[in-house]
Amino acid sequence: MPKLPRVSGKDLVEGLKKLGFEIARQKGSHVVLKKGASGCVVPLHREVRTGHCMGS
Repeated sequence: MPKLPRVSGKDLVEGLKKLGFEIARQKGSHVVLKKGASGCVVPLHREVRTGHCMGS
């Protein structure tokens, strides 16, 4: 399986918006995006870590 590219939080938010997510709110350096019942929290850092999941 190929490695995921390293992207900034800003780029990740823009990519998720293209997939239909909308910004619900922002607190500090974290943006919460929603698409229907699904949600996603993206930190606005220079480089977002890959392969780590919160929760479950």
